[in-house]
Order: sequence, then structure tokens, then C-alpha cells
Amino acid sequence: MTSATIKLFLPHGDAKRLRVGEVSNWTGKALAAPRIELDDLLLREEAGSAGIYFLFGSDPENGDALAYIGEAEVIRDRLKQHKARDFWNSVVVFVSKDENLTKAHIRYLENRLLIEAKSVGRYRLENANTSNPKLPESDREDMEVFLSRIQQVLPVLGSDLLTPISGSSLGQTQQMDLFCKNKGAIANGRRTEGGFVVFKNSTAVVAERSSAESQHPYVVALRKKLLQDGTLTEKDGLLVFTKDTEFDSPSAAAAVIHGGGANGLTAWKDKSGKTLKEIEAA
Repeated sequence: MTSATIKLFLPHGDAKRLRVGEVSNWTGKALAAPRIELDDLLLREEAGSAGIYFLFGSDPENGDALAYIGEAEVIRDRLKQHKARDFWNSVVVFVSKDENLTKAHIRYLENRLLIEAKSVGRYRLENANTSNPKLPESDREDMEVFLSRIQQVLPVLGSDLLTPISGSSLGQTQQMDLFCKNKGAIANGRRTEGGFVVFKNSTAVVAERSSAESQHPYVVALRKKLLQDGTLTEKDGLLVFTKDTEFDSPSAAAAVIHGGGANGLTAWKDKSGKTLKEIEAA
């Protein structure tokens, strides 16, 4: 991804309230706001344009991150309709400053964004159906550039919807693969911008330590959640990760693999046996 200068304007001087984002030499523009300031966003001139929008929130029953990706020829009108949806608490909108986004363009962007978001897998999507809108080759290239800018700006506005769990390509070249082994379980992972990722097909022990329930209840709860949502599944006497899974820290990842408390700085090692603590101290 190319380098970028992102300018963030705070109309109210508060980074939690309405924000306006722009990238140097890009015709796009982003607006983000908490739900309680939706009406302020709708009053802005940009809300009368065609564009792409994201609604972010969580499932009230299990806390899973939810997102809705949509397109509209008039953003203002479509967002008013979404007031009836309860799950979301923040909104991000992308429009074109030169107003050259057509219905075909925004349908193409919506489709590509849904595909990217499903591939990343950080959020459950409220609308997961994709279409295959047709665009001339030159227009597709323009929209792919627009898409890449959305991918750059969205994290700055507070959402990792499109951020790969395995880390950026830069992170992959700088961070080496590490291994965590315990009682036949072998996991492979690395540090990422968001914490620590354990890769798909890594394994964890089935049985939790006898002390886990009393001393590390968060580990028990986390393992239970990962089993319930299908991230972990039992196979051949081990728990297997069905997808790349990000944790807040190496210790949180190691604790799930060990079935109890663990020090991630010593539990994760490179191929030569050097611990993560030793690697980062060098």
C-alpha cells in the first residue's frame, strides 16, 4: 500500500465526535460520527452525495462485532432509514469531493468491500450478500484505488474492519514466525499491529489446568467463547484453530493454547528455541 498523508478535521475539537478525513491527492472524503451525532452528519453537504457507508456496533446477546456495509445515491436518505436498526453505535461515510461516483461505481465498491470484510473476518456482517456489478476496465481501476484509500483511512477513523488479522505486509516482513508448544499442541503465530495472531491450523490442549477456573477464569471464558463461535474445534485429541485469530497479547494467546495462565514472552519461541523475550531484548 502506498504512503499517504491523512488530514483529520475535528469540527467540534473532540476526536470522539464528528470527524472529517481526507487524503492528499485523493478525490474521496470520509466522515465519521457516533450515532448520537448522526443528525449533525446528515446536515452536512456531503450527506447529499452518492457514496459508501459503514455502520458499526455489536450483538447485544454475545458481544460479537457487527457491521453493515451499504451504498446509496443519497447518503442522507439511506442513513435516515437505518435509524430503525438497533445494533449500531457509529457510522463512517465515504463520498467523492468531485461528485463523480455513479450508481455503478458505488455498487462495485460495496461488493468489493463486502468481499474484503468477509475475507478479513473481524466483524459479522449484517448484509453479507454480494453482487457482481459490471464496470469498464478503466472505471474498475479507479474504484480499486478508491478502495485502497478506504482501507487506509478506515483504521484512522477507529475501525479495523478491513485490517488483515495476520497483520500488514510490512509487519509480515519484519516479524518472524513463532511457535508455542504444550503437551502435543503446536501453535504458530507472530506479533501484529493489533496484538498477536495465532494462525489457522494451530492447535491447543483440550484439557484446562486444574487451577484455570480459580486463578485464570478469563482464560476459561475465552476458550469457551472460541469453541462456541467455531474458532476452535476439537479434533484428534486437540483443539484446532479454524482461522487466523488475533489476541490482545502473546500471553493471552499462549494461555488459550496452554489451557491456563502463561507468560507469552517465554512461551513463544522461534525455530532455534530463542524466546520472544530474548528476541525483543536483542
